[in-house]
Amino acid sequence: MTTQVPKEPLVVFTPSGKRGRFPAGTPVLTAARQLGVDLDSVCGGRGICSKCQVTPGYGEFSKHGVTVHDDALSEWNAVEERYDQKRGLKPGRRLGCQATVQRDVVIDVPPESQVHKQVVRKAASARVIEMDPATRLYFVEVDEPDMHEPTGDLERLARALKREWDIPEIRADLTLLSKLQPTLRKGKWQVTVALHKSHRDAVASVIEIWPGLHEAGLYGLAIDLGSTTVAAHLTDLETGEVKASSGIMNPQIRFGEDLMSRVSYAMMNPGGDCEMTAAVREAINTLSDKIAKEAGIDAALIVETVFVCNPVMHHLLLGIDPVELGQAPFALATSESISLMARELDLTAINTRARTYILPCIAGHVGADCAAVALSEEPGKSDDLALIIDVGTNAEILLGDKSSVLACSSPTGPAFEGAQISSGQRAASGAIDAIRIDPETKEPRFRVIGSDLWSDEDGFAEATATTGVTGICGSGIIEAVAELRMAGLMDPSGLIGSAAQTGTDRCIAEGRTHSYLIHDATAEGGPRITVTQGDIRAIQLAKSALYAGARLLMDERGVDRVDRIVLAGAFGAHISSKHAMVLGMIPDAPLDKVTSAGNAAGTGARIALCNIAARAEIERVVREIDKVETAIEPKFQEHFVAANAIPHKTDAFPDLSKIVSLPDVSFNTGGDDGGGRRRRRRA
Repeated sequence: MTTQVPKEPLVVFTPSGKRGRFPAGTPVLTAARQLGVDLDSVCGGRGICSKCQVTPGYGEFSKHGVTVHDDALSEWNAVEERYDQKRGLKPGRRLGCQATVQRDVVIDVPPESQVHKQVVRKAASARVIEMDPATRLYFVEVDEPDMHEPTGDLERLARALKREWDIPEIRADLTLLSKLQPTLRKGKWQVTVALHKSHRDAVASVIEIWPGLHEAGLYGLAIDLGSTTVAAHLTDLETGEVKASSGIMNPQIRFGEDLMSRVSYAMMNPGGDCEMTAAVREAINTLSDKIAKEAGIDAALIVETVFVCNPVMHHLLLGIDPVELGQAPFALATSESISLMARELDLTAINTRARTYILPCIAGHVGADCAAVALSEEPGKSDDLALIIDVGTNAEILLGDKSSVLACSSPTGPAFEGAQISSGQRAASGAIDAIRIDPETKEPRFRVIGSDLWSDEDGFAEATATTGVTGICGSGIIEAVAELRMAGLMDPSGLIGSAAQTGTDRCIAEGRTHSYLIHDATAEGGPRITVTQGDIRAIQLAKSALYAGARLLMDERGVDRVDRIVLAGAFGAHISSKHAMVLGMIPDAPLDKVTSAGNAAGTGARIALCNIAARAEIERVVREIDKVETAIEPKFQEHFVAANAIPHKTDAFPDLSKIVSLPDVSFNTGGDDGGGRRRRRRA
């Protein structure tokens, strides 16, 4: 009888998605280095620098096919204990150089432990916004107390505000009352107050009070809470100016890269939703503190926050179990806008009395982020038919004009963010973000984040000496796959040809499929960056979902063409419209009619932060948007299957044919239906 040798423990790293099996007792840092995971360490694994901090995840991770038990890592050792006592480790953190692998485990590498820090490409777009914020500053002179007219200090403050600013009524909570009297006396009865009064409030609330004339400003945060990235814009509530923009990786990635994986984690692990809620709230506090320091302001001057997010993020931010969003009919706990105290969300890094507004959701899988895009881009006011696509891990799509607006959500997955790609990474310095392949020589040239030079230009090596060439991010993989098609190295089904078929040794055999070599720095100890057949399949699935969602809305509208296409989101702002069309990500349109809106969801959040009338407007608009549910529409699957071909199996692309001629090549070797389906199952 043959004795089956037990498998070595499986280690899965997030957000990179890299995985491998290692002998029990292997330090996490060693596993990370062998897999090429971006985990920092400068002390040689002696537990001194703390750069290699990681966060293990426990429970069932259906996305990764892993159940992580409490004893997946070794117990705390004396080095970790000493470091925690002297400098402190965040709850749940371990030192990667000290913790060893014992059983299957999922390990998250937080942003601060990554060598190549994420470049959060969700900068604020320049936008003229009419200022009418919910929170404003008022300077008043308050009557001094009089024994003959016994009134409280709050009542005399209210009287002064009514007399000088025509504000009929105010309220204040206990924390404000406790500082009211000393502040009035310090200011010699002259004070500045911050009052909050939203479009729904009848009474203004006193958020903060300062002695004398307060001139240090008043600020709010517009926060785009995405599946992968949390981006915030620190905004001056008097001028609308963006003082700083910053971002952080969403730590929920360790529970699942896509939304349904996180819903599944909550379903399979009791208390899993609470874990994810705590993780994202901690990240928002970290980001709030970070952005205040970047702007050089006191975080207590941040008195208001506005959130936009998809429905799953919406529920997890609020501490609501998202389980109902994982099954039809995808019921939201509430789709209305929400106004509450920031401290109810455990947002402790800003003013203790700060207010929070969350935009309304449109429907079960079309959230407040899509509402924010509608607020920013206003498709319902467009004279021509506009298709607006907010590209991300979950794509939000709007189609409309003055007559009507349709919306849907499409599960594109994390491939567009560089995840699930063999050489993929987030958008960080050193990542390839643009590539061109010569159709004659089949040789590539590329550009990396952090340098404007192309790899074949003089000075490229010197310009990238610090960062190196580390991997390929979302915009880079999109261009790479499209360039492979244009150079005749890949056929319409997505198959890469062999060296003999393509005439270049850069096409390398890998089992029964082939990869294309972009960059090989292994001789210098660097990475070997390729586009594999698996990478192409991941991109095909992502782009097919995006295209199918857009076509589904067009079917509902009864049109085969749109007048213009707007690509929004951090990723959408950085992809080439030509390459997106060659790939078949978007419906055919003249290139000059394909534009970028930047971070439209973030812009919508800033509009709502700076103008309370805009809040009432978007609450009205979302009720008029018609929602199309991709999960239950049979035609979505039809469009999805047809869109697996590059650019598409059935749709004609007349505008594309004017821009580029795609080679008529086929690398099928039999047994494939032309869409690569049998090969995809093997790959």
